[in-house]
Amino acid sequence: MYVTVIGDGGWGTALGLLLLQHGHAVTIWGPFPDYLEEVRARRENTRYLPGIALPPGILWTADADEASRNAEAFVLAVPSQFYADVCRRFQGRLASRTPVVSVTKGLCATTHRRMSEIAAEILGSDTVVVLSGPSHAEEVSRGLPTAVVAAARDRQHAEFFQRLFSGPRFRVYTSSDPVGVELGGALKNVIAIAVGVSDGLGFGDNTRAALITRGLSEMTRLACALGAQPETLAGLSGMGDLIVTCTSRHSRNRGVGERLGRGEKMDRILAGMKMVAEGVWNSRIVRGLANERGISMPITEQVYGLCYANLEPQQALVALMNRDSKPE
Repeated sequence: MYVTVIGDGGWGTALGLLLLQHGHAVTIWGPFPDYLEEVRARRENTRYLPGIALPPGILWTADADEASRNAEAFVLAVPSQFYADVCRRFQGRLASRTPVVSVTKGLCATTHRRMSEIAAEILGSDTVVVLSGPSHAEEVSRGLPTAVVAAARDRQHAEFFQRLFSGPRFRVYTSSDPVGVELGGALKNVIAIAVGVSDGLGFGDNTRAALITRGLSEMTRLACALGAQPETLAGLSGMGDLIVTCTSRHSRNRGVGERLGRGEKMDRILAGMKMVAEGVWNSRIVRGLANERGISMPITEQVYGLCYANLEPQQALVALMNRDSKPE
């Protein structure tokens, strides 16, 4: 098939490479033609996926018309802050029946909507499938075994992308709960910052396990209040993605937290990052959603304070440990 990947970041590049290896014709769109020319010349995405050799078969373009002209499937791999604006560039350029999958793990800062909802509205797509799970681009691009979930209300839509992405090293399950799958991918980034802070402070495995476990409880409470099924959060796109994001050296969100725990300031951390740490932006959104619905999310509350209220890591620890005692 002719598949277009919208987004030349690490995840978009890794998925484009995966699809090419599965025999598809792949186009990757990015916003900056000069940088794409550099990628073509070097055959390496040095900014977002360094160290991975890229074959010449991928077409790189900054032209929206060229990217969408022959597309038989669309993959949206754009950071949440730019997601709606990029979708508008492709508005009216694909048929309503063109299969679309969103792989972005975030929420809209202004409307608090999920990415797939935004894409469906702007692109006029009948159904936007969600693909999520424990899947660092650095490992997928190296062919390390990975399992993810494709979710849609309509089973046939999810199965289409299951077939498209599945291969000997990339296993895709299906789910009928796109709300839960998409929220799992967004909410876990916030918890990963908290785990990173713990690591930066020099705490141990006990603390990490407590944060991951109680973080999953927070994620499940909010996701279910927003329409998700609780069992989804116990699967690959919830617990699985949470574990990998909280423990991996590839995790940007955990890395941000670790630097906060070591005493660096958020402005300096973000200024030096080439790629987006979605948990920073999402902590504000998730906190707002929790407050609107009266959902208790104490870890998220402290991450918000660390990111936006100049809260010191030790203060966050005191606030969490000195909460009123209660049953698990």
